[in-house]
Amino acid sequence: MNKPESDSQESSSRLPECTPREAAVAVARLIIERGFIAYFAGGCVRDEILGLEPTDFDIATSAPPDEIVKIFRSARGVGEAFGVMLIRWKGRVIEVATFRSDGEYRDGRRPSDIRFASANEDAQRRDFTINGLFRHPLTGEVVDFVDGQKDLSNRILRAIGDPVARLREDRLRTLRAVRFAARFEMSIDSSTEKAICDASRDLSGVSRERIGGEFRRMFAHPTRLRSAQLIERWGLDAPALAESNSIGACKRIAGLPSEVSFATVLAAWHLDRAERAPNHSPGRWQDSLNLSGNESKEMMEILEIVSTLDSKWETLPKSGRKRLASRSAFPSALKVLYGVVPERVSEVGKTVAHLAAETGGLNPQPLVSGSDLIALGFEPGPRFKVLLDRIYDLQLEGELNSKDQALAFGHREWAR
Repeated sequence: MNKPESDSQESSSRLPECTPREAAVAVARLIIERGFIAYFAGGCVRDEILGLEPTDFDIATSAPPDEIVKIFRSARGVGEAFGVMLIRWKGRVIEVATFRSDGEYRDGRRPSDIRFASANEDAQRRDFTINGLFRHPLTGEVVDFVDGQKDLSNRILRAIGDPVARLREDRLRTLRAVRFAARFEMSIDSSTEKAICDASRDLSGVSRERIGGEFRRMFAHPTRLRSAQLIERWGLDAPALAESNSIGACKRIAGLPSEVSFATVLAAWHLDRAERAPNHSPGRWQDSLNLSGNESKEMMEILEIVSTLDSKWETLPKSGRKRLASRSAFPSALKVLYGVVPERVSEVGKTVAHLAAETGGLNPQPLVSGSDLIALGFEPGPRFKVLLDRIYDLQLEGELNSKDQALAFGHREWAR
């Protein structure tokens, strides 16, 4: 039996970390030296052709899993039934998958069976031509069985083979089509677009975790506006969000800066959609998009602050404005509002800057704490928190400026 490569070649503890590409080249070289075919596959090939720097490199190979284990001591199976192995190399993890052909898809996600196959057959099972490309890791030669280079050059998103069959195999591919078309500024092949629209009512078999993951990837990219527009145009919002299809302007998303949180984009999109159909409920999105507790909380807080800015900002006392502006989601709420009322956002920003410049700023340390009141004999209870809030509001208003003043006020209020 062939001996696995030694620790001197694979150990991540004694060798300096390398780039993802360097690690992938090294892994592929060892596979090739054992007499097998090994290509870079999928997204990393696409990105390099487009002049982008991939963060992950996947390898497709003629070597079956049992041979991969012989070559690499670090190889671990994550989907051995599908020929997928993970290999650690100098601090990087490289996915290596054996060329395969898939059997029938019965659950809208996974094939019922697979067989190891040729590189050509492996390319034919993939989703879109731009993702069906291979590249020789040592020579740089692009191996193209699906005319993917032509579609990349022409910026066309096209399913490989029969688009209806490709989408039926994994219904998440409808959302992946949105992401690729938006991110790479592609037009959509007409037959592929028709298949997406026909399949848009059905995401059955696709977990909410995977749906939410696609939305995170789409909305993390500056092309998120086109993603939202395509989702609505193709009717994918209905099954993805568990609400009715709604098509229209996305002014708030359009006004967002490049770098914003996922929750901020969702808040902006909800407000855009609610403007057209008021019955849309953001609370439903926690389940629909598998939001974490923090994501859901941030989205709802942004929406609450936007509502306050819309309806109450002008009448809030100074203490109320300071409390609102010191909330962690306040900057995100201003970003959401910018797309519809940029002048007002500018005015609010100037007001907040003025308040922040005052003594103590927006969120000063309270002059009096609950412990201070207890030490003076105050009994905790419903009035206790009300009194603390009242004292802090007066501090924010600038009417109480010392601890002695605050305690004296507390005594007077408590005695009433």
